[in-house]
Amino acid sequence: MDGITPMLLVVLFFVLWAEFVNGWTDAPNSIATVVSTRVMHPRIAIAMAVVLNITGTLSGTAVAETIGKGIVNANIITLPTILAAMIGIVVWSTLAWKWGLPTSESHALIAGLTGAGLAVGGFDALIFSGWEKVLIGLGFSTFLGFGGAYLIFTLIAWLFRDVGISRVRRLFGKLQIFSAAFMAFGHGSNDGQKFIGAFSLALFLSGVTNEFTIPYWVIILCASVMGVGTSVGGWRIIKTMGVKLSKLEPQHGFAAETGSGAAIMLASHFGIPLSTTHTINTAIMGAGSVQRFKKVRWGVARSIVIAWILTFPVCGIISFVITKILTSLLPT
Repeated sequence: MDGITPMLLVVLFFVLWAEFVNGWTDAPNSIATVVSTRVMHPRIAIAMAVVLNITGTLSGTAVAETIGKGIVNANIITLPTILAAMIGIVVWSTLAWKWGLPTSESHALIAGLTGAGLAVGGFDALIFSGWEKVLIGLGFSTFLGFGGAYLIFTLIAWLFRDVGISRVRRLFGKLQIFSAAFMAFGHGSNDGQKFIGAFSLALFLSGVTNEFTIPYWVIILCASVMGVGTSVGGWRIIKTMGVKLSKLEPQHGFAAETGSGAAIMLASHFGIPLSTTHTINTAIMGAGSVQRFKKVRWGVARSIVIAWILTFPVCGIISFVITKILTSLLPT
C-alpha cells in the first residue's frame, strides 16, 4: 500500500499505545461508581465497560473529525509531530496511573497535538474554531457534570423522602446497572473516538489516504485496543474515584452516571471533545455534596484537580520538546 513507511508504523504503534493507556486510565471512569457501590462484581462491570465502550466508539465520528482536522492544521504538522504528541500522552498518563490519579486523555491529546503543532508551525498551526469546541467541552464537563448530578440527586431525595433507605438502595441498585451502561457507551462515543482521529490523521499525512477520512477498520482497531486496555488495568482509578473521592450509595452512583452520561452524549452529538474523566468526577462531587458538603473528600478532589491542571502544560511541553528533537533528526 502506498505511503506505508517505517515512520508511519512507529507513529501508528504509539497512537494505539496511547489508546491502550486511555483504556486503563480513562475508560474505568464509567464503572467506578457501580463497582464502589457493590451493585456489580468488578469483573462483570469491566466486561460491560469493554463491550459498551467499543459500541459507543462505533456510534459516530464527529469527535474524531474534530480531533483529526479541527485542532491543528494538517498542512503544517507532520508524522514526527503526531509521534511526539503520543509520547507525551503515554509518559504523563502512565505516571498519573501509577499515582492512582484519573487524568484526562482528552486534555492530554489536545495538549500534545497543540504543543507539537506550535513546535513546527507556531500559532499558524492551530485552528481556533476547534479550540472553541475544546473550551465549550470544559464548560460541559465542569458545569453540566456537577450541576446535572446535583439536580438529579436532589430530585431523587425529594421523590423518595418518605421511602425507607433499604428500599431506595435496592431500587437504585438495579437502576444503576443501566446508568453505568449509559455512561460506558457515552465514554466510547466521545473519548474512544479521539485517538481514531489521530490515527486517521497519520494515514492522511503519510499519503495512505488522499484526504482526511475515517476508515471503518480504524474504528474497529482503536476501539478494540481501548477495550483491551480497560480489561487489563483500571483498578487504581476505580479505587480513587469510587472509594476515595466520596462514599457512594447506589442512588448517588445513579445520579452521577446519568448526569455525566447525558453531558457526554450531548457533547458527542455536536462533535465537542470533552474530558469524560472531568465530567464523571464533577458529577460524583455534585451527587455527593447534595445532602452533606463534607461527604466529598475534598483533599482527594484537590489532587484530581491538580492533575487536570497539570495535564495541559506537561503534555504540551513534552510534545513541544520531543517534536523539536525529532524534526531535527528525522525527515518530515
